[in-house]
Amino acid sequence: MLVRLLCLGVMLLLPRLALAVDPWNPPGACKAETWNDVEQWREWSSHTPPANARGWAEEKRRYANNRDVWRVFDRLYIAISGGKVLTLSDCAFGDDMHFYLYERYDEAGEFHVVRTHFYEDNLYALVMRKTGRIYTIPGEPIWSPGRTRFAYAICDLLNGKEEMAVLSISDGQLKEEAKVELSCAEGECKLAWESADTVASTCTKVGESGGERKVARLSRRGGSWTAATSSR
Repeated sequence: MLVRLLCLGVMLLLPRLALAVDPWNPPGACKAETWNDVEQWREWSSHTPPANARGWAEEKRRYANNRDVWRVFDRLYIAISGGKVLTLSDCAFGDDMHFYLYERYDEAGEFHVVRTHFYEDNLYALVMRKTGRIYTIPGEPIWSPGRTRFAYAICDLLNGKEEMAVLSISDGQLKEEAKVELSCAEGECKLAWESADTVASTCTKVGESGGERKVARLSRRGGSWTAATSSR
């Protein structure tokens, strides 16, 4: 019979106003300052050719019925309210290498989700439809049952991202309500909302322990969040 261990730790996150998240300025197209830059890119492409065709083909299926999104080669265009347009430009060369792949339009948050890939990192760019402002989070946004806020969880040891956070949107501004560190060394972590006010990330340890799980929870009571960890 599965034995549930006592809670390992409980911490009260002091009541505070949600912290506003600063907008993100996305990197643009590759820019050659000297001919030496071009030579370096030429060398780069000889051993690391961009694999865009497959990604663009899959991306096109995701925005096929959305007239507010369009791609032409390495340029991704997104319509912004008021007849404006946001252009996201890939760069396939050097240390600044990055590329964008459109994921979906989020009706609840009124933002476009764009996966942004770097050489050894990636993030999710949330493009506000009304303002064109861009906010980034390291993990995929997962909405609460009432769609009043969303959460993400990420275990990226290489880039030091081992966290779960809850965020909300007010007047087009992204705000962070709570954040807690995860036990990512234990293995892969998966996030799920248990109710409108409680979100949990379960990390499963692989190996000799035979699937031991550690759970981190964020629970909202009134104006404060409680973070708790347990094993089971």
